[in-house]
Amino acid sequence: MDAVMAPLNDRAIEGVGTTEDEWLGWADLSQIPARTANEMVPHGARAVVVAPHPDDEILAVGGLLAHLARVGTSVLIVAVTDGTASHVGSTEWPVERLVRERPLESRAALHRLGIDTEPVRLGLPDGQIDGCRELLAERLAALLMADDVLFTTWRRDGHPDHEATGDACAMASLHSGARVIEVPVWAWHWAKPSDTRLPWCRARRIVLDADAAERKRHAVQAFNSQLSTDRSTGAGPILRSTIVARAGRPFEVVFE
Repeated sequence: MDAVMAPLNDRAIEGVGTTEDEWLGWADLSQIPARTANEMVPHGARAVVVAPHPDDEILAVGGLLAHLARVGTSVLIVAVTDGTASHVGSTEWPVERLVRERPLESRAALHRLGIDTEPVRLGLPDGQIDGCRELLAERLAALLMADDVLFTTWRRDGHPDHEATGDACAMASLHSGARVIEVPVWAWHWAKPSDTRLPWCRARRIVLDADAAERKRHAVQAFNSQLSTDRSTGAGPILRSTIVARAGRPFEVVFE
């Protein structure tokens, strides 16, 4: 979920963003049509989660993944990058350390959800997915099957890597026939309740049981590199308090 300034000023990723109290105080949020995990991923289908950076898979659909792991649904996690651009100019978290630590954090987080299979790591350059869309789409198409349900970041999420990954997944689905579900991750940060830039008509609310919600909260805490202050630069955590608070929701919102 590496933080950057969004390319459009109306979707700037800065500060702590919209608080969870603001979102939960919006009555329409609870009126989004509800879907169960089994409705999102039918029996016999495989869930494929394509994450631009290590931690996006948890922030997007960590609760859903916890439920699917518990009931034995087949799951494939695809890590597009290793998240090495999250701490620009840092001596505490240089690229050489991040390339080791961030995949380990992701693996630990998935284990907390009940998923022990190793993610497929594509190793594309963090912060530069926009220039690799066609290559990413081609590599994803080779991994997908027609009955897959593919979860990825929303194509208007505000982060260039998130948007390029969403675009590539849409292209790959045209070849494979997989169904694509987009998930807002950074949009909760820059948007406000009732924001018309979000496609609320396509929104669905995946209700999480207590176990899945707790596993997601616990999984987010595995990303130490993103949760700690950088002592070498003075920069605050990449995962702001608002992001961590959102990860505690008893539901996840996706765009069908």
